[in-house]
Amino acid sequence: MISLATLFSVSGGSRVRATAASLRATIVVSPQCPRGRYWLVPVLTGLLEELSSRYRVDEARIYVTGISMGAYGTWRLAAAQPERLAAIIPICGGGDPSTACEMKDLPIWAFHGARDPLVPLEESEVMVQAVRNSGGTVRFTIYPEAGHDCWTETYAKPDWHEWLLKHRRAVHAR
Repeated sequence: MISLATLFSVSGGSRVRATAASLRATIVVSPQCPRGRYWLVPVLTGLLEELSSRYRVDEARIYVTGISMGAYGTWRLAAAQPERLAAIIPICGGGDPSTACEMKDLPIWAFHGARDPLVPLEESEVMVQAVRNSGGTVRFTIYPEAGHDCWTETYAKPDWHEWLLKHRRAVHAR
């Protein structure tokens, strides 16, 4: 029985685009946060638990990406359960820099538009620097001319999912 990589897109909708070949053996989940609410770790962990119980999830290849509020959820989940994730890609969102040390061993590639009028670039810069200050390595792409919607350019390129899928985490028997 083959276990499948799981791409957990905390943004909803069809924003995640990749070639069929690269995501063929991947479960892609894109929950939408209810209007007026925020992503909470227990909700996100509950969804991951449900997915793991229903499908053949490869526990070494659980990836999380999110845009805007979904990026905040991505940072939160990664800080709360870094041992569960193989890599994350937060796009135009921030988090709590005091939790950065929890993510120092997690592969992270953050993206942000320099002209974002909704979520200031500093939100991503603060998190990236906090993880780096904790000893982590973060890849950080800033689109100089992009506003809030830098995900269209990000998800349209194949390198984000190629980078993501090359990461695995060590899984110990439970």
